[in-house]
Amino acid sequence: MSALGLKEYLVRLNKVVKEYASGPSPVQAVRQASLTLEPGEFVLLQGPSGSGKTTLLSIMGCLMKPTSGRVYVCGNDVTDMGEDTLPPLRLRHIGFVFQTFNLFPALTAFQNVALALQLKGYGWRERRRETRRLLERVGLGSCMDRKPSDLSGGQRQRVCIARALTGDADIILADEPTAALDTATALEIMGLLKEQTRKDDKAAFVVTHDLRLERFATRVDHITDGVLTVGEPVRTGATSQPAASPAVPAPAAGRRLH
Repeated sequence: MSALGLKEYLVRLNKVVKEYASGPSPVQAVRQASLTLEPGEFVLLQGPSGSGKTTLLSIMGCLMKPTSGRVYVCGNDVTDMGEDTLPPLRLRHIGFVFQTFNLFPALTAFQNVALALQLKGYGWRERRRETRRLLERVGLGSCMDRKPSDLSGGQRQRVCIARALTGDADIILADEPTAALDTATALEIMGLLKEQTRKDDKAAFVVTHDLRLERFATRVDHITDGVLTVGEPVRTGATSQPAASPAVPAPAAGRRLH
């Protein structure tokens, strides 16, 4: 585990704007968004369809650049980084969980996870050991040799979580991860994801319409027409209340890309 201090941020957005060209004037999908994501946090982002949720997630995951504003990931100012620098940073620090799983259908659960480790530079023996550890950790020790078509929706999502945790990723970004799951499976999967973030000082940021997940949140943020409202931290027995997004100062020195 890295030496990132608990008071340092894994992600910071400072007055981020994302514009898309549309006719004579651009459309702002994200407007002056500022937020922070700290180790141990499990943050939900809610909002209607077309409100900018996936755009914001893509900016946090270094898949999309903002039109203006600054983006910091694990102490790195990634705003102006080129495409030769961003892929190693994503591999080192960020894991993605998708609604549609995005597993390779011809590969087994073991092979899907091992491939992610291979891309991160793990040798074969280390890949075998780490893949087994991760799949056992998410309760799939007996399903490693099954292909996605032979797994239930919940099991496939468990493979996705194991893959997202490869390489000791610090930040888990999930886009509607429970949309295709029944209530029992959805709660079980999200409980598992929260436990992993809590135990290892990672953080999860989950885009969702699923109100069932609010029980897991340390904070619930909202976005409407590109305007982000950051919720107050959730206390035991309390419900988060939105508050206006604060301006975010430049980050303290944190972990660096290596």
